[in-house]
Amino acid sequence: MILRGITSATLHHHRHRPLPPTSASFSVSDADLAGRGFTLHRDATSLDLARLNSIFVSVGFPRRDPEKIRLALDHSDALLWLHDSRSDLPVAFARATGDGVFNAIIWDVVVDPSFQGIGLGKAMVERLVDDLLRKGITNIALYSEPRVLGFYRPLGFVADPAGIRGMVYSRKNKNKRRN
Repeated sequence: MILRGITSATLHHHRHRPLPPTSASFSVSDADLAGRGFTLHRDATSLDLARLNSIFVSVGFPRRDPEKIRLALDHSDALLWLHDSRSDLPVAFARATGDGVFNAIIWDVVVDPSFQGIGLGKAMVERLVDDLLRKGITNIALYSEPRVLGFYRPLGFVADPAGIRGMVYSRKNKNKRRN
């Protein structure tokens, strides 16, 4: 299901310029995250891709080719991940792609199952949305498994209020038409 968060922010910043300071109020503050041993990163330079892949698999995503993960991260408009100082491992991740001006889609929101239920996923999505809004991107969508829709609704995501329905290209369906 596609969910969409539509806002009325009017900032206009190019995606490669530094973000202006945030005035957002997050459910878990940066200081609280740090006090709990988590370090927030906004680039993938030191991200352990094998560990990220393990988190993907642990939440039901398919294992991915690490070179393709790196390419996807390089083409992301925004990304965040949390490092746990106690285990010395990344434990949460989220990213967004888009046109850098109007639209973005949030992908790959994952939290290691042993760290779920303590607000890390919410902290990631709140910050990712805030980063996109501060870039002036106001049309923010995401894809979600039906079983986790309830997680995103309190964060401002709804089924598209304009009634737009998402579609996906399916090579399988295309091949059926040819036969």
